Amino acid sequence: MAKNKTPSPLFDSVEILKKQNDCRQLSDAQNKDFQKAREFLLCYQNNAMTFVAYRREIERLMQWCHLRVNKTLKQLRRDDIDQYIKFCQKPLKSWIGLKKVSRFINKNGERIANKVWKPFVVTLPKAQIHKGKKPDIENYILSEKSLREIFTITGSFFNFLIQEDYTEINPVQQIRQRNQYFSKQQTKRVIRKLPELQWGYVIETAHIMAKENPLHERTLFIMNALYAMYLRISELAVTPRWTPQMGHFYRDNDGLWWFKTRGKGNKERHIAVSADMLGALKRFRKHLKLTSLPSPGETTPLISKQTGVGPMTSTRPIRALVQECFDRSAIRLKEDGFKDDAQQLMHATVHWLRHTGISDDVKTRPREHVRDDAGHSNSSITDKYIDVDLRDRNNTAKKKKIVPAGFDGAEDEKNT
Repeated sequence: MAKNKTPSPLFDSVEILKKQNDCRQLSDAQNKDFQKAREFLLCYQNNAMTFVAYRREIERLMQWCHLRVNKTLKQLRRDDIDQYIKFCQKPLKSWIGLKKVSRFINKNGERIANKVWKPFVVTLPKAQIHKGKKPDIENYILSEKSLREIFTITGSFFNFLIQEDYTEINPVQQIRQRNQYFSKQQTKRVIRKLPELQWGYVIETAHIMAKENPLHERTLFIMNALYAMYLRISELAVTPRWTPQMGHFYRDNDGLWWFKTRGKGNKERHIAVSADMLGALKRFRKHLKLTSLPSPGETTPLISKQTGVGPMTSTRPIRALVQECFDRSAIRLKEDGFKDDAQQLMHATVHWLRHTGISDDVKTRPREHVRDDAGHSNSSITDKYIDVDLRDRNNTAKKKKIVPAGFDGAEDEKNT
Protein backbone atom coordinates (compact mmCIF):
# COMPACT_ATOMS: atom_id res chain seq x y z
CA MET A 1 0.00 0.00 0.00
CA ALA A 2 1.18 3.50 -0.79
CA LYS A 3 2.41 5.64 2.09
CA ASN A 4 0.21 8.58 1.15
CA LYS A 5 -2.96 6.56 0.73
CA THR A 6 -5.89 7.94 2.74
CA PRO A 7 -6.96 5.43 5.40
CA SER A 8 -10.36 3.75 5.29
CA PRO A 9 -12.06 2.29 8.37
CA LEU A 10 -11.37 -1.36 9.12
CA PHE A 11 -13.68 -2.33 11.97
CA ASP A 12 -17.45 -1.86 11.98
CA SER A 13 -19.92 -2.46 14.83
CA VAL A 14 -19.86 -5.56 17.02
CA GLU A 15 -22.81 -7.10 15.17
CA ILE A 16 -21.15 -6.78 11.78
CA LEU A 17 -17.69 -7.68 13.05
CA LYS A 18 -19.05 -10.99 14.33
CA LYS A 19 -19.92 -11.96 10.75
CA GLN A 20 -16.76 -10.58 9.14
CA ASN A 21 -13.68 -12.78 8.79
CA ASP A 22 -11.50 -10.57 6.60
CA CYS A 23 -11.20 -7.11 5.07
CA ARG A 24 -11.27 -6.70 1.30
CA GLN A 25 -8.87 -3.74 1.25
CA LEU A 26 -6.08 -5.71 2.97
CA SER A 27 -3.48 -8.15 1.65
CA ASP A 28 -3.35 -11.75 2.89
CA ALA A 29 -0.66 -10.97 5.46
CA GLN A 30 -2.52 -7.88 6.66
CA ASN A 31 -5.75 -9.86 6.88
CA LYS A 32 -4.08 -12.13 9.40
CA ASP A 33 -3.53 -9.01 11.51
CA PHE A 34 -7.18 -8.09 10.98
CA GLN A 35 -8.42 -11.50 12.11
CA LYS A 36 -6.42 -11.38 15.33
CA ALA A 37 -7.48 -7.80 16.00
CA ARG A 38 -11.09 -8.85 15.41
CA GLU A 39 -10.77 -11.64 17.96
CA PHE A 40 -9.27 -9.21 20.47
CA LEU A 41 -11.99 -6.58 19.99
CA LEU A 42 -14.80 -9.11 20.28
CA CYS A 43 -13.51 -9.95 23.75
CA TYR A 44 -15.07 -6.61 24.71
CA GLN A 45 -18.33 -6.94 22.81
CA ASN A 46 -20.40 -6.75 26.00
CA ASN A 47 -18.88 -3.45 27.08
CA ALA A 48 -19.79 -0.83 24.50
CA MET A 49 -17.56 1.98 25.79
CA THR A 50 -14.52 -0.26 26.11
CA PHE A 51 -15.10 -1.74 22.66
CA VAL A 52 -15.24 1.73 21.09
CA ALA A 53 -12.04 2.88 22.82
CA TYR A 54 -10.14 -0.30 21.93
CA ARG A 55 -11.39 -0.26 18.34
CA ARG A 56 -10.13 3.30 17.91
CA GLU A 57 -6.63 2.51 19.15
CA ILE A 58 -6.21 -0.83 17.40
CA GLU A 59 -7.48 0.64 14.15
CA ARG A 60 -5.03 3.54 14.30
CA LEU A 61 -2.15 1.17 14.97
CA MET A 62 -3.03 -1.08 12.05
CA GLN A 63 -3.59 1.84 9.69
CA TRP A 64 -0.13 3.13 10.54
CA CYS A 65 1.45 -0.33 10.17
CA HIS A 66 -0.07 -1.02 6.78
CA LEU A 67 -0.05 2.44 5.21
CA ARG A 68 2.97 4.20 6.70
CA VAL A 69 5.65 1.58 7.38
CA ASN A 70 4.31 -1.38 5.39
CA LYS A 71 4.72 -3.82 8.26
CA THR A 72 2.55 -6.42 9.95
CA LEU A 73 1.96 -6.56 13.69
CA LYS A 74 4.46 -9.42 13.96
CA GLN A 75 7.24 -7.23 12.60
CA LEU A 76 6.86 -4.35 15.06
CA ARG A 77 9.65 -3.63 17.52
CA ARG A 78 10.33 -1.03 20.19
CA ASP A 79 11.61 1.59 17.71
CA ASP A 80 8.47 1.14 15.63
CA ILE A 81 6.27 1.91 18.62
CA ASP A 82 8.36 5.02 19.31
CA GLN A 83 7.76 6.13 15.72
CA TYR A 84 4.07 5.30 15.98
CA ILE A 85 3.60 7.39 19.12
CA LYS A 86 5.35 10.34 17.48
CA PHE A 87 3.04 9.91 14.49
CA CYS A 88 -0.02 9.96 16.77
CA GLN A 89 1.25 13.18 18.32
CA LYS A 90 1.56 14.75 14.88
CA PRO A 91 -0.40 12.76 12.26
CA LEU A 92 -0.64 13.67 8.60
CA LYS A 93 -3.26 16.33 7.95
CA SER A 94 -5.04 13.93 5.59
CA TRP A 95 -5.56 11.64 8.59
CA ILE A 96 -7.27 14.32 10.71
CA GLY A 97 -10.98 15.11 10.66
CA LEU A 98 -12.91 18.07 12.04
CA LYS A 99 -15.77 16.06 13.52
CA LYS A 100 -16.65 12.53 14.52
CA VAL A 101 -18.58 10.60 11.88
CA SER A 102 -19.72 7.01 11.40
CA ARG A 103 -17.06 4.64 10.11
CA PHE A 104 -19.46 2.95 7.71
CA ILE A 105 -22.74 3.96 6.07
CA ASN A 106 -25.53 2.12 4.29
CA LYS A 107 -25.85 2.86 0.60
CA ASN A 108 -28.09 1.02 -1.85
CA GLY A 109 -28.46 -1.82 0.61
CA GLU A 110 -24.70 -2.20 1.01
CA ARG A 111 -22.43 -1.37 3.93
CA ILE A 112 -19.62 0.86 2.65
CA ALA A 113 -16.77 2.86 4.18
CA ASN A 114 -17.56 6.48 4.97
CA LYS A 115 -15.19 8.56 2.83
CA VAL A 116 -15.12 11.47 5.28
CA TRP A 117 -14.07 9.32 8.24
CA LYS A 118 -10.59 9.97 9.68
CA PRO A 119 -8.58 8.11 12.33
CA PHE A 120 -7.88 11.33 14.27
CA VAL A 121 -10.32 14.13 15.07
CA VAL A 122 -9.79 17.69 16.29
CA THR A 123 -11.70 18.32 19.50
CA LEU A 124 -12.40 21.65 21.15
CA PRO A 125 -13.29 22.46 24.76
CA LYS A 126 -16.98 23.20 25.19
CA ALA A 127 -16.23 26.75 26.31
CA GLN A 128 -14.53 27.50 22.99
CA ILE A 129 -17.41 25.99 21.04
CA HIS A 130 -19.82 28.23 22.93
CA LYS A 131 -17.73 31.19 21.84
CA GLY A 132 -18.17 30.18 18.21
CA LYS A 133 -14.67 28.83 17.61
CA LYS A 134 -14.41 26.30 14.82
CA PRO A 135 -12.11 23.26 14.80
CA ASP A 136 -8.96 23.59 12.73
CA ILE A 137 -6.67 20.78 11.62
CA GLU A 138 -3.68 22.95 12.57
CA ASN A 139 -4.86 22.87 16.18
CA TYR A 140 -4.87 19.08 16.55
CA ILE A 141 -3.37 18.00 19.88
CA LEU A 142 -3.06 14.50 21.30
CA SER A 143 -4.07 14.80 24.94
CA GLU A 144 -2.07 13.14 27.69
CA LYS A 145 -5.11 10.98 28.49
CA SER A 146 -5.18 9.74 24.88
CA LEU A 147 -1.45 9.11 24.99
CA ARG A 148 -1.85 6.96 28.09
CA GLU A 149 -4.62 5.01 26.37
CA ILE A 150 -2.24 4.22 23.51
CA PHE A 151 0.21 2.61 25.92
CA THR A 152 -2.50 0.78 27.86
CA ILE A 153 -4.57 -0.55 24.99
CA THR A 154 -1.81 -1.43 22.54
CA GLY A 155 0.16 -3.03 25.36
CA SER A 156 -2.86 -5.17 26.23
CA PHE A 157 -3.31 -6.04 22.56
CA PHE A 158 0.24 -7.32 22.19
CA ASN A 159 -0.11 -9.39 25.35
CA PHE A 160 -3.15 -10.99 23.73
CA LEU A 161 -1.17 -11.69 20.55
CA ILE A 162 1.56 -13.36 22.61
CA GLN A 163 -1.00 -15.55 24.35
CA GLU A 164 -2.40 -16.48 20.94
CA ASP A 165 1.11 -17.44 19.72
CA TYR A 166 0.82 -14.82 17.01
CA THR A 167 3.91 -12.88 18.09
CA GLU A 168 6.69 -13.40 20.61
CA ILE A 169 7.32 -9.94 22.04
CA ASN A 170 5.39 -6.95 23.34
CA PRO A 171 7.17 -3.92 21.82
CA VAL A 172 5.14 -1.55 23.98
CA GLN A 173 6.53 -3.05 27.19
CA GLN A 174 10.04 -2.71 25.79
CA ILE A 175 9.77 1.08 26.02
CA ARG A 176 11.50 1.75 29.32
CA GLN A 177 11.46 5.54 29.39
CA ARG A 178 7.75 6.22 29.11
CA ASN A 179 8.07 9.33 31.25
CA GLN A 180 9.59 11.14 28.28
CA TYR A 181 6.10 11.29 26.78
CA PHE A 182 4.29 12.57 29.85
CA SER A 183 4.43 15.71 31.91
CA LYS A 184 5.38 15.10 35.51
CA GLN A 185 2.43 15.56 37.83
CA GLN A 186 1.84 15.42 41.55
CA THR A 187 0.08 12.26 42.70
CA LYS A 188 -2.97 14.25 43.84
CA ARG A 189 -5.19 14.62 40.81
CA VAL A 190 -7.87 17.26 40.45
CA ILE A 191 -11.41 15.91 40.69
CA ARG A 192 -13.63 17.64 38.17
CA LYS A 193 -16.73 18.60 40.10
CA LEU A 194 -19.16 21.48 40.58
CA PRO A 195 -18.69 23.82 43.56
CA GLU A 196 -21.73 24.25 45.79
CA LEU A 197 -22.84 27.48 44.09
CA GLN A 198 -22.74 25.95 40.61
CA TRP A 199 -24.49 22.75 41.67
CA GLY A 200 -27.16 24.81 43.45
CA TYR A 201 -27.86 26.74 40.26
CA VAL A 202 -27.85 23.55 38.17
CA ILE A 203 -30.39 21.63 40.26
CA GLU A 204 -32.51 24.77 40.68
CA THR A 205 -32.49 25.23 36.90
CA ALA A 206 -33.63 21.62 36.46
CA HIS A 207 -36.60 22.37 38.73
CA ILE A 208 -37.38 25.53 36.74
CA MET A 209 -37.25 23.61 33.47
CA ALA A 210 -39.63 20.94 34.84
CA LYS A 211 -42.03 23.66 36.01
CA GLU A 212 -41.98 25.36 32.61
CA ASN A 213 -42.37 22.14 30.64
CA PRO A 214 -43.50 18.83 32.23
CA LEU A 215 -41.40 16.92 29.69
CA HIS A 216 -38.38 18.13 31.64
CA GLU A 217 -39.46 16.05 34.62
CA ARG A 218 -37.24 13.48 32.93
CA THR A 219 -34.35 15.97 32.99
CA LEU A 220 -34.90 16.67 36.69
CA PHE A 221 -34.95 12.96 37.53
CA ILE A 222 -31.77 12.36 35.53
CA MET A 223 -29.94 15.17 37.34
CA ASN A 224 -31.10 13.83 40.71
CA ALA A 225 -30.02 10.27 39.89
CA LEU A 226 -26.58 11.23 38.56
CA TYR A 227 -25.81 13.32 41.65
CA ALA A 228 -27.57 11.46 44.46
CA MET A 229 -26.63 7.90 43.40
CA TYR A 230 -23.28 8.67 41.71
CA LEU A 231 -24.49 7.02 38.51
CA ARG A 232 -22.46 6.96 35.32
CA ILE A 233 -24.44 8.07 32.29
CA SER A 234 -24.09 4.57 30.81
CA GLU A 235 -26.02 3.22 33.81
CA LEU A 236 -29.14 5.13 32.74
CA ALA A 237 -29.32 3.64 29.23
CA VAL A 238 -29.56 0.12 27.86
CA THR A 239 -26.29 -1.74 27.38
CA PRO A 240 -25.68 -5.27 26.10
CA ARG A 241 -25.39 -6.39 29.73
CA TRP A 242 -28.09 -4.36 31.47
CA THR A 243 -31.50 -2.72 30.97
CA PRO A 244 -32.27 -0.19 33.75
CA GLN A 245 -35.79 -0.66 35.09
CA MET A 246 -37.98 0.91 37.74
CA GLY A 247 -37.97 -2.45 39.53
CA HIS A 248 -34.27 -1.98 40.20
CA PHE A 249 -35.38 0.32 43.00
CA TYR A 250 -36.32 -2.11 45.76
CA ARG A 251 -37.07 -2.24 49.48
CA ASP A 252 -35.30 -4.83 51.65
CA ASN A 253 -36.66 -6.71 54.67
CA ASP A 254 -35.71 -3.82 56.96
CA GLY A 255 -37.76 -1.37 54.90
CA LEU A 256 -34.64 0.28 53.44
CA TRP A 257 -34.55 1.37 49.80
CA TRP A 258 -31.77 0.47 47.38
CA PHE A 259 -31.04 0.80 43.67
CA LYS A 260 -29.42 -2.05 41.80
CA THR A 261 -27.28 -1.39 38.73
CA ARG A 262 -24.53 -3.00 36.71
CA GLY A 263 -21.81 -0.70 35.49
CA LYS A 264 -18.12 -0.45 34.75
CA GLY A 265 -16.39 -3.82 34.55
CA ASN A 266 -19.79 -5.53 34.44
CA LYS A 267 -19.94 -5.22 38.25
CA GLU A 268 -23.31 -5.24 39.94
CA ARG A 269 -23.72 -2.95 42.92
CA HIS A 270 -26.51 -1.91 45.27
CA ILE A 271 -26.73 1.80 46.05
CA ALA A 272 -28.34 3.17 49.22
CA VAL A 273 -31.25 5.46 48.27
CA SER A 274 -31.59 8.68 50.27
CA ALA A 275 -34.91 10.16 51.37
CA ASP A 276 -34.47 12.97 48.84
CA MET A 277 -33.78 10.50 46.02
CA LEU A 278 -36.82 8.48 46.98
CA GLY A 279 -38.85 11.70 46.84
CA ALA A 280 -37.42 12.44 43.38
CA LEU A 281 -38.43 8.95 42.26
CA LYS A 282 -41.99 9.44 43.54
CA ARG A 283 -42.25 12.77 41.72
CA PHE A 284 -41.03 11.29 38.44
CA ARG A 285 -43.38 8.30 38.70
CA LYS A 286 -46.31 10.64 39.41
CA HIS A 287 -45.46 12.48 36.18
CA LEU A 288 -45.43 9.12 34.37
CA LYS A 289 -48.83 8.27 35.94
CA LEU A 290 -47.40 5.28 37.77
CA THR A 291 -47.87 4.15 41.35
CA SER A 292 -45.94 6.10 43.96
CA LEU A 293 -43.21 3.47 44.24
CA PRO A 294 -42.25 0.54 42.00
CA SER A 295 -43.47 -2.94 42.75
CA PRO A 296 -41.00 -5.85 43.01
CA GLY A 297 -39.84 -6.91 39.55
CA GLU A 298 -41.47 -3.95 37.77
CA THR A 299 -40.08 -3.79 34.22
CA THR A 300 -41.03 -0.21 33.36
CA PRO A 301 -37.94 1.42 31.78
CA LEU A 302 -36.09 3.67 34.19
CA ILE A 303 -35.65 6.28 31.42
CA SER A 304 -37.87 5.91 28.36
CA LYS A 305 -37.13 7.18 24.88
CA GLN A 306 -38.10 10.77 24.24
CA THR A 307 -40.15 9.67 21.25
CA GLY A 308 -41.72 6.28 20.75
CA VAL A 309 -41.74 3.53 23.34
CA GLY A 310 -39.16 1.45 25.13
CA PRO A 311 -36.07 2.20 27.22
CA MET A 312 -33.39 4.74 26.35
CA THR A 313 -30.90 2.87 24.20
CA SER A 314 -28.35 5.65 23.74
CA THR A 315 -26.62 8.06 26.10
CA ARG A 316 -26.65 10.83 23.51
CA PRO A 317 -30.17 12.17 24.33
CA ILE A 318 -29.32 12.09 28.04
CA ARG A 319 -26.16 14.12 27.42
CA ALA A 320 -28.21 16.63 25.43
CA LEU A 321 -30.71 17.10 28.28
CA VAL A 322 -27.95 17.55 30.87
CA GLN A 323 -26.11 19.98 28.59
CA GLU A 324 -29.26 22.05 28.13
CA CYS A 325 -29.54 22.29 31.90
CA PHE A 326 -25.86 23.29 32.18
CA ASP A 327 -26.27 25.94 29.48
CA ARG A 328 -29.33 27.50 31.09
CA SER A 329 -27.63 27.43 34.48
CA ALA A 330 -24.59 29.24 33.08
CA ILE A 331 -26.85 31.96 31.68
CA ARG A 332 -28.54 32.40 35.07
CA LEU A 333 -25.18 32.54 36.87
CA LYS A 334 -23.95 35.22 34.48
CA GLU A 335 -27.14 37.26 34.85
CA ASP A 336 -26.75 37.14 38.64
CA GLY A 337 -23.18 38.42 38.47
CA PHE A 338 -21.29 35.14 38.86
CA LYS A 339 -19.38 35.42 35.61
CA ASP A 340 -16.43 33.25 36.67
CA ASP A 341 -18.72 30.44 37.81
CA ALA A 342 -20.69 30.70 34.59
CA GLN A 343 -17.47 30.38 32.61
CA GLN A 344 -16.31 27.36 34.64
CA LEU A 345 -19.66 25.63 34.25
CA MET A 346 -19.27 25.76 30.48
CA HIS A 347 -16.45 23.19 30.84
CA ALA A 348 -18.57 20.72 32.83
CA THR A 349 -19.59 17.31 31.50
CA VAL A 350 -22.20 14.81 32.63
CA HIS A 351 -19.59 12.80 34.55
CA TRP A 352 -18.89 15.80 36.77
CA LEU A 353 -22.26 15.17 38.45
CA ARG A 354 -21.06 11.77 39.68
CA HIS A 355 -17.85 13.37 40.94
CA THR A 356 -19.83 16.15 42.61
CA GLY A 357 -22.14 13.74 44.42
CA ILE A 358 -19.22 11.65 45.68
CA SER A 359 -17.17 14.69 46.72
CA ASP A 360 -20.07 16.22 48.63
CA ASP A 361 -20.86 12.96 50.44
CA VAL A 362 -17.33 12.11 51.61
CA LYS A 363 -17.55 15.21 53.79
CA THR A 364 -20.33 13.71 55.91
CA ARG A 365 -20.58 9.94 55.21
CA PRO A 366 -18.08 7.21 56.13
CA ARG A 367 -15.79 6.76 53.16
CA GLU A 368 -16.47 3.00 53.11
CA HIS A 369 -20.17 3.70 52.54
CA VAL A 370 -19.42 6.13 49.73
CA ARG A 371 -16.90 3.67 48.27
CA ASP A 372 -19.48 0.88 48.03
CA ASP A 373 -22.26 3.10 46.65
CA ALA A 374 -19.87 4.52 44.04
CA GLY A 375 -18.58 1.08 43.09
CA HIS A 376 -14.94 1.91 43.80
CA SER A 377 -12.68 -1.12 43.99
CA ASN A 378 -10.91 0.23 47.08
CA SER A 379 -10.95 3.16 49.48
CA SER A 380 -7.86 4.76 47.96
CA ILE A 381 -9.97 5.78 44.96
CA THR A 382 -12.60 7.31 47.24
CA ASP A 383 -9.85 9.14 49.14
CA LYS A 384 -9.10 11.17 46.02
CA TYR A 385 -12.42 12.95 46.54
CA ILE A 386 -11.48 14.14 50.01
CA ASP A 387 -10.23 17.67 49.47
CA VAL A 388 -10.21 19.03 53.02
CA ASP A 389 -6.41 18.84 52.98
CA LEU A 390 -6.39 21.02 49.86
CA ARG A 391 -8.39 23.71 51.64
CA ASP A 392 -6.05 23.58 54.63
CA ARG A 393 -3.04 23.70 52.33
CA ASN A 394 -4.37 26.77 50.56
CA ASN A 395 -5.30 28.54 53.79
CA THR A 396 -1.80 28.09 55.21
CA ALA A 397 -0.33 29.35 51.95
CA LYS A 398 -2.26 32.61 52.35
CA LYS A 399 -0.18 33.43 55.43
CA LYS A 400 3.14 33.11 53.63
CA LYS A 401 4.95 36.48 53.38
CA ILE A 402 7.22 37.53 50.56
CA VAL A 403 8.91 40.59 52.10
CA PRO A 404 10.20 40.03 55.66
CA ALA A 405 8.84 42.32 58.35
CA GLY A 406 10.93 45.48 58.78
CA PHE A 407 12.02 45.68 55.17
CA ASP A 408 10.80 48.16 52.54
CA GLY A 409 7.63 46.91 50.90
CA ALA A 410 6.40 44.84 53.82
CA GLU A 411 3.76 47.40 54.79
CA ASP A 412 2.72 47.79 51.15
CA GLU A 413 2.20 44.05 50.88
CA LYS A 414 0.13 44.03 54.05
CA ASN A 415 -2.16 46.78 52.78
CA THR A 416 -2.61 45.36 49.30
